Amino acid sequence: MRKVFINIRELLQVRSNRQKKVAGDAMKTLPKIDNAFLIVENDRISDFGSMTDFKAQNGDELIDATDRLVLPSWCDSHSHVVYAGNRSQEFVDRINGLSYEDIARRGGGILNSAKTLQNTSEDELFEQSLNRVQHLTKLGTGALEIKSGYGLTVDAELKMLRIIQRIKQETNLKIKATFLGAHALPEKFKSNKTAYIDLIINEMLPKVHQENLADFVDVFCEKGYFDLDDTNRILSAAKRYKLQPKIHVNQFNTFGGVALGVQHNALSVDHLEELSTSDIEALKNSETMPVALPGCSFFLGIPYTPAQQLINAGLPLALASDYNPGSAPSGNMNFVVSLACIKMKMTPEEAINSATINGAYAMGISEHYGSITIGKKANLILTKKMESYHQIPYEFGNHPVEKVMLEGKFFEDL
Repeated sequence: MRKVFINIRELLQVRSNRQKKVAGDAMKTLPKIDNAFLIVENDRISDFGSMTDFKAQNGDELIDATDRLVLPSWCDSHSHVVYAGNRSQEFVDRINGLSYEDIARRGGGILNSAKTLQNTSEDELFEQSLNRVQHLTKLGTGALEIKSGYGLTVDAELKMLRIIQRIKQETNLKIKATFLGAHALPEKFKSNKTAYIDLIINEMLPKVHQENLADFVDVFCEKGYFDLDDTNRILSAAKRYKLQPKIHVNQFNTFGGVALGVQHNALSVDHLEELSTSDIEALKNSETMPVALPGCSFFLGIPYTPAQQLINAGLPLALASDYNPGSAPSGNMNFVVSLACIKMKMTPEEAINSATINGAYAMGISEHYGSITIGKKANLILTKKMESYHQIPYEFGNHPVEKVMLEGKFFEDL
């Protein structure tokens, strides 16, 4: 039976070809059809167009979208949604004047999350994480990258990655897994970073590969964490296991990490709150997607990624949530799109392109997700009543989603 959305006020992100990303001036255009229909057969988009051309068939399941919009579900290419507990006390500490770096130096931050996770059973960690993922789905996320990195031991990193695989089996979300053993230096290795990197390379990576637990590899390439030489060692070792990099870089400093990511054919370089001319030059003529994480900037009170510098240089940009317990404890991509418009001065068209087709590219899935294209997966958002897609970022903090479809089935029916 066909599922048919009819009378759609605006059908957004319509692409007639297999376009994988948009960049530069093209990001200012969001192709759409007014008063549209869209047909879903099985788990795929099979047709769409103007209502004037629609012909119903016997047995069609009609979904009346009068005064509503339909668009691809959000593709969140950077999250840390598998974690235990929370770090609300650190939130209060920052209010009282401590910086993110101050908290990390006294054993908080990532090390705090690692300690909590190591002491949480696999089943309990799975339940906590699955609940978060289901909440994100209701907010419109239909594809999600999830990182490890709160384990920092061989067993705990593998535990996280196994849980990501369980989440993948329990949900119709498109899930991608990233191994982030190089997220912070464990207390045990505080005086011997080389030994911890050896552990990542000689024990963690082979086991991740043996169990086929990850699609990508990540490194927190930042002062006080892992420098360029450390990052180069880890990414070079990961190539043996065909793990493409997606790296944290330029959150607080710019010192060549973007160029190193490009050199290693990184699928994405994420954060970029600090950006130099040389970083932009390194990204030109590359296949690497810059990814902004405005929720982190909002929560920590740090600069926002200079989106217009990237777009004016002819580059693409993706938006992601960075959902994590310490620096971005929200995975609401509707709010991320609003922040991009309000704080990064992106137009609604640029922001929605960044959170759909470019987000899919930053996960390596844009062949099947991220746009309204015949043959792509039917991962869709049906909005509440609204006059224009401009209202999605404009009405920040509101919940614009009425229903979410994953692989041709409404979420509440799964």
